[in-house]
Amino acid sequence: MPTTQIKTQAETKMDQSIAAFKNNISKIRTGRASPALLESVQVDYYGSLTPISQVANLSMIDSRTVGVQPWEKGMGAKIEKAIRDSDLGLNPSSMGDLIRVPMPMMSEERRKEMTKLVRNEGESSKIAIRNLRRDANESVKKLVKEKEASEDDQKRCEAEIQKVTDRHIITIDQLVAAKEQEIMAV
Repeated sequence: MPTTQIKTQAETKMDQSIAAFKNNISKIRTGRASPALLESVQVDYYGSLTPISQVANLSMIDSRTVGVQPWEKGMGAKIEKAIRDSDLGLNPSSMGDLIRVPMPMMSEERRKEMTKLVRNEGESSKIAIRNLRRDANESVKKLVKEKEASEDDQKRCEAEIQKVTDRHIITIDQLVAAKEQEIMAV
């Protein structure tokens, strides 16, 4: 496997780590309502746990309220119970066949907890990216040991991998800062 392929593979995996990080922080609650907050809620659908997005339509009613429109008439009570039982601290209310989920105001203490959670997620993603860098560098060293690449190729490839790693870590830092700012905004 040539060094360029190792670098490309590492960069692809780092991009996937950032995508997973974005997905994880989108579920962390800010002051505003977002349908993404309810995506982790599982509803009992004919005996099996199913994501809420597969049994209902999620939409924004206003800046503080998420609307949940069940696709089947009998699912309203089950969806309401699933939201109430989730660890999100939400209290849904039915209005006919529409379930309104108002987002309560977050206290200053809760906002600070959320920023710590975002920082921890960011640090976990940075660790994953650094592990990918280490794996890529070990693959390059293995090529040199097997005489499939020169030491110059190794140094060049390690420098390129480091640049890619630095770029991805800066991206994570920017995402963390943006999410913290979003959380702390009242």
